[in-house]
Amino acid sequence: MNSIQLWLLLRKRTQADRSASARFTSVLAVIAFAATSAVSLVVVGGLLAFIRRWQAGLAVGDTTPLVYVMLAGFAVLLLLVPLATLGAAAARLAMARRDARLAALRLAGATTGQVSTITLLDAGLQAATGSLIGVLGYLAVLPLVTTLSFQGRQLGLAELWVGFPLLGATVLGVAAVGLVSAASSLQRVVITPLGVAARTTRPKLSIGRLVFLVAAAAGAFLSINLMGSLVGLFVLLVFGGFVALAMAVLNLIGPLVLQIVGRITASRARTAATLLAGRRIADDPKAAWRSVGGVAIATFIAGLTSLIGLFGGLNSVNEEERVLVVDLTTGGLLTLVIAGVLAAVSTGVMQAGRLIDQRQEYRNLVLAGTDTKTLDRARLRETSIPLLAALGTATVSMLVVMVPVVGTSAFVVPEVVVLFVGSVLGTAALVMSGAWATGFVARGLTADLVGRT
Repeated sequence: MNSIQLWLLLRKRTQADRSASARFTSVLAVIAFAATSAVSLVVVGGLLAFIRRWQAGLAVGDTTPLVYVMLAGFAVLLLLVPLATLGAAAARLAMARRDARLAALRLAGATTGQVSTITLLDAGLQAATGSLIGVLGYLAVLPLVTTLSFQGRQLGLAELWVGFPLLGATVLGVAAVGLVSAASSLQRVVITPLGVAARTTRPKLSIGRLVFLVAAAAGAFLSINLMGSLVGLFVLLVFGGFVALAMAVLNLIGPLVLQIVGRITASRARTAATLLAGRRIADDPKAAWRSVGGVAIATFIAGLTSLIGLFGGLNSVNEEERVLVVDLTTGGLLTLVIAGVLAAVSTGVMQAGRLIDQRQEYRNLVLAGTDTKTLDRARLRETSIPLLAALGTATVSMLVVMVPVVGTSAFVVPEVVVLFVGSVLGTAALVMSGAWATGFVARGLTADLVGRT
């Protein structure tokens, strides 16, 4: 049997499987890929709109339109990290299920070539399907985006249209993300099929991850203080690059923080549910962080957006300055909303995927006599504890990067504090809605496991 025939046979068996995990794994991955594609196209369309206005010479008073291009580019840099996080989450969603299935095939005698082909076809199909749905979502959202106003005029459909080449590039790019992630997981299956099947692989984390955050903060500080003699807009891009790097570093230090938090929670647990949650977090902190990493990145962006509150007491002397302040506020809040939506989708998808990944553990606990209420409480703590840790980690990381640049006084301004707290609460509400949406997955899996016992 060749690789294509084996892949088609496995897909037929998967479609015939009516268990909750089989139904939701592929659907959730496609949703995540679709959200990544749609938001990417909207963000790129916004940047192209300001580039087109710059080329047309549209200006507000003495403010050059290039300023808007640079600010839009800065927003794109900020959104690259949550977009990449969601894309990676989509690619990893079915990884554990695929790993177990392909490891079983390897142990049964399947060749490396067959396993590789099956993995790439499976991941490529999900990513391509999701990206095509995302293109349709982009087209559906465009009329809503045209209601926004910048530089004293509303955005137009022609300004936001990215063109067919970029649509095709987006589909190919998202598919490439799925293929690269699948190829990385494939190495574990090919090298250690028995270890993957037995689920003995454990993450290894180091305190050295904190060095990257310090390096990013130092880069942001130097870009502002030592490059002041250069063109200000160029400095903004360099600074934005270091800020985006700091946000990416969150995904490195976050699992380390959760590993420590999980161990402390387990050691001080007074109930079975808390002990179970703490042990799970400490056992796989990377998976725990992926389920709440979106809210951490959104909190980081909320901290940057809250600095717009510094303009709250600005008494503009002319209409042009008022327009620029309003546009800054609109752009900052729009960036935060997009990051919040990405965080909500990422959290919902990853928590559902993690729940599917732990289905065998749930089954063992049910067989051992654990009641479903204890499992529900443990699952709630397994979400709330990392969520609080993520909010704290992101806030501290944002302060480490921004305080050397703007000083501590900026973060005690009432307008800044109110905007930050409100942004974090709003983002947390979006993320919790994403987590709530996975409740039906939990109920379906629990019912499925109880039924099998």
